[in-house]
Amino acid sequence: MGSFSIWHWLVVLLIVVLVFGTKKLKNIGQDLGGAVKGFKDGVKDGGTPASDPNAPPPQVVVNKTSDANTVDVEAKTRS
Repeated sequence: MGSFSIWHWLVVLLIVVLVFGTKKLKNIGQDLGGAVKGFKDGVKDGGTPASDPNAPPPQVVVNKTSDANTVDVEAKTRS
């Protein structure tokens, strides 16, 4: 009872086409295809963070071994 033959699926397809019409089904297919394509592009581009063209470049920090007499300070400019 759990398996359907090809004839059952053809009748279901015929009823769906009669209810929705071929134009509506075509539009649904195009919308679904566009959504899948957009999702794939988003996943592919999601691995790299979006960069802002106006953002300053990241600061490079170099770790140096320091002796006990070294004091770490920030230089401030006068405005």
